[in-house]
Amino acid sequence: MDTAQLRYWICQARWHYLQLRRTDAQGRFRYLYSPVRDRLFVPRLGNDRTAYFVGLFGSGRLYLFQTLMRSIGKRARYIRDGIRFLKGPTSMIYVGHATIKHASRGQASPDVTRRILKAVESRFADLIFVYRHPLDSLLSNWIWWRNYLNKGWMVAGISEACKNLDHLCAVLEEHFADFEAFANGDPDFFATAIGPPFLSFREYVEETVLFVQSATLNLRFENFTISPLEEFAKVAQTLSVQLDWGRLHIRPPEAMPYRYLAVKEKVPRFRGFVDGLEADTRRRIEKIGYEL
Repeated sequence: MDTAQLRYWICQARWHYLQLRRTDAQGRFRYLYSPVRDRLFVPRLGNDRTAYFVGLFGSGRLYLFQTLMRSIGKRARYIRDGIRFLKGPTSMIYVGHATIKHASRGQASPDVTRRILKAVESRFADLIFVYRHPLDSLLSNWIWWRNYLNKGWMVAGISEACKNLDHLCAVLEEHFADFEAFANGDPDFFATAIGPPFLSFREYVEETVLFVQSATLNLRFENFTISPLEEFAKVAQTLSVQLDWGRLHIRPPEAMPYRYLAVKEKVPRFRGFVDGLEADTRRRIEKIGYEL
């Protein structure tokens, strides 16, 4: 296990430990989650509504999760990593992956999402959806699943698996058939893993459009690289949290936005893949404000 991989697992273990024990204003330990009884302490402070921060796999959800943990003050104690539906309004904040129409590996089921959407319609909850250019997500997801299936690595992003852009392009060029199988939703790509398939690229784009149409608030990941404080202000307003804006610093994401454009220039077969996308998929990408 290399240093980056070890650091990732240490951070994960530390966060889950901290989630087990949180301290209230009087210094007493308050358990948000009991591993023995598998029950949640479900608080509601004031007029809070349950918040669901959802991003499809490879959308920048992890960045948003880390930013929330650092930046929303006391309500951060009620953040959970993962999607769980709760009836009625609470102060809980769930951050995770989910789908609306297509069942998918690694993401909460459409049945769970339907219940969340009903809660949003009833004003018991808010759905905040984060998304990025689908082609950037496609490259990130292929690298993630390739490393996970072949090496057991859970990389935090392309930069952990590839040294630079040239390295990414070399891997893509060498294993392009593998990339196409993943993008097309070929079940053979996950032949060695038990469980449902992952979204094809067409399904991924369709899911993105459905969430954009349904969310209380939509967040474009790329906008956080331009004006992270302005984007986070939208989150704070939706959550109705009071923050000290004079002291608050929101870090921009480290991920390279619109990486797919550079990859198109360097890998002709990837450019051909983009040029050959179905008309419906191209139309949906343009509908959510992106170009090809």
